[in-house]
Amino acid sequence: MENKYEWNLSKLYTDFESPKFKEDLAKFEFIINDIIKFSEKELSNGDNAIEKIEKYINLQNSLGDVVTSLSSFANLTLATDSKNSKALKIADYIENIFTKIAVPETKFSKWLSSLDLNIDEVSKESELIKEHSYFIKNILDNAKYSLSEAEEELISKFKITGSSSWEKLWEAETSSHTVDIDGKNIPLAEVRNMAYSSNKEERKKAYEREIESYKKIEQSSAYCLNSIKGQVITECEMRGYTSPLDMTIRNSGLDMETLKAMITAMKEYLPNFEKYFIKKAEMLGHKNGLPFYDLFAPMGKTDITFTYEEAMDFVIENFSKFSKDLGDYAKKAYEERWIDVYPKEGKRGGAFCDNIHSIKESRILTNFTGSFSDVITLAHELGHGYHGECLDTETFLNSDYPMPIAETASTFCETIVKTSALEKADKETALMILETDLQDSSQVIVDILSRFIFEDTVFEMRKNGPLSVDELCEIMLDAQRKTYGSGLDSDYMHKYMWVCKPHYYDAGYNYYNFPYAFGLLLAKGLYALYEKNPDTFPQVYKNLLKNTGKGDLKTVALSVGIDISKPEFWRSSLDIVKRDIEKFIAL
Repeated sequence: MENKYEWNLSKLYTDFESPKFKEDLAKFEFIINDIIKFSEKELSNGDNAIEKIEKYINLQNSLGDVVTSLSSFANLTLATDSKNSKALKIADYIENIFTKIAVPETKFSKWLSSLDLNIDEVSKESELIKEHSYFIKNILDNAKYSLSEAEEELISKFKITGSSSWEKLWEAETSSHTVDIDGKNIPLAEVRNMAYSSNKEERKKAYEREIESYKKIEQSSAYCLNSIKGQVITECEMRGYTSPLDMTIRNSGLDMETLKAMITAMKEYLPNFEKYFIKKAEMLGHKNGLPFYDLFAPMGKTDITFTYEEAMDFVIENFSKFSKDLGDYAKKAYEERWIDVYPKEGKRGGAFCDNIHSIKESRILTNFTGSFSDVITLAHELGHGYHGECLDTETFLNSDYPMPIAETASTFCETIVKTSALEKADKETALMILETDLQDSSQVIVDILSRFIFEDTVFEMRKNGPLSVDELCEIMLDAQRKTYGSGLDSDYMHKYMWVCKPHYYDAGYNYYNFPYAFGLLLAKGLYALYEKNPDTFPQVYKNLLKNTGKGDLKTVALSVGIDISKPEFWRSSLDIVKRDIEKFIAL
């Protein structure tokens, strides 16, 4: 009997032995070989350049769609069943085969660079190239960081037994990690969710037991982190990037000027968040700032809980007020079982959305426990899914948007739900909603900044050799001191935040922390535009999301009249949060 609270993956495949899966696996291998043959036979000269560029684009689009289906099925299976050996083997196999693409991609990059083409002029002769001009220009921009074909192939293969294996070890360790609370072994994800409990003793005990439990996996996690960061540093040096941050910025559709403008504004507003933490601490009876275990302590009407069905009805209703498209998407995700809802052993913690372009659907993982925060998480992940749906009519290559804007649609959808809920709330409920929003904002601005500082420091210190558990813990504590200030009780911080956050363990997503701040602050600015033009903005917003894979972030933002390269924009968004902090203090 089907479980309506577990996602349905049958649109992808019924199992790893199904004829469709085997057919797509063979197709995947065929396209890889086709790309290899193309690079070997057709890139020796500049004859018929337009035709060759078009063929390469078509091959990459075909490859992208089939590998998305295969890898999504394997990885989604692992996300809810970390010990599934078949899924693990398939994921490794796909990864191994995919490394073969490194050499032909390098050949194409070098060949394209050698032609000295004006892509804007070439685009006049080819609609396909015009449609993918951003993709082609990125290849040209990144060509100077390419290595030899042999080196690219070697790096690609080493990642399988290097960073990818260390990441899988970390995932296996944390997804199966349990915490002993009163003699019961509780999954880590469930224990971390206790931070939202209305019971103070439960929050404190969960925090203390969680911190204590990390002793069991601190060494293995440190080995994983050191190995992954060490590999990234080596690759950056080989390619000629000045740092991993330089590489991340260049590959994210962003520029250093914009990142510095945003971080400058974030640091300027830290004293406002410090006031919020101190006020919340006072309200909860703390005198030395807020202990980490009470960062997420609910306030106001804390007895509000939701069943999953109530949560989805609430989200769908409020999404529909913004636009029929957004509401219809959420309803479809709910009714067609695209969401895996509850925590369980072997299931990874947190939440994510996988937009599967090949089938024009998404799959969402949550660890729902019924809190208002969980409702916001659903809205957040459904926002990611809607972003994917807006890109359904684009080709695979044009559906791949820059990392920092990945959190904009999700945060925008959070804002829709929170604002709607606030409008019809009584004082106690309003306090709860406002404080929940400030929790999220403080996480995305203050805690994210601490994680950015942590990762930046780790990369710098890792150059001199592996870091010990104690060093990693002290770097994390120092980063928290710099951002939380006196708002966080120095006796109750979270030195193991580096163990439980997945973004540190993905060599392909370094610095996956500032994109959350980017998304929140850009979403705040977009919502302000919506309030000024509620009738016309939904279509503008949809067009914005649709174009996110076809331009750099500055260009995409300018399309709705926002200049993200100046601190002024970020300050105006942070002013909205500052006003909410003032409202909270007044309450």
